[in-house]
Amino acid sequence: QVQLVESGGGSVQAGGSLRLSCAGPGRTFGNYAMGWFRQAPGKGREFVAGITGLGLRTSYADSVSGRFTISRDNVKATVNLQMNSLEPEDTAVYYCAADPLFTQIQARSPRYWGQGTQVTVSS
Repeated sequence: QVQLVESGGGSVQAGGSLRLSCAGPGRTFGNYAMGWFRQAPGKGREFVAGITGLGLRTSYADSVSGRFTISRDNVKATVNLQMNSLEPEDTAVYYCAADPLFTQIQARSPRYWGQGTQVTVSS
């Protein structure tokens, strides 16, 4: 079982920034592709961003492309999501996810999930 722990959520005004972090398994962290997903009230869970195990390839949802940046540090076993120019529509619970295959992140079907962290953007 892979445990993922998110941190960094909070409340911010529109136009502001937040940085989410997710701590993953130590020695094997580089074996996993990582992703961020989100779920707004009354809506389904949606893909936000993904990154391969070595960090050589990233993927973003159209709605966040150019505003959000995913990165990882395999030494510290963390994956980060830098969120800039936040909009009220970005309000959601954000989930970190992991899977040995990047294709599963892209397919929105990762094997492991974190518990989620709330992000609230006010207008």
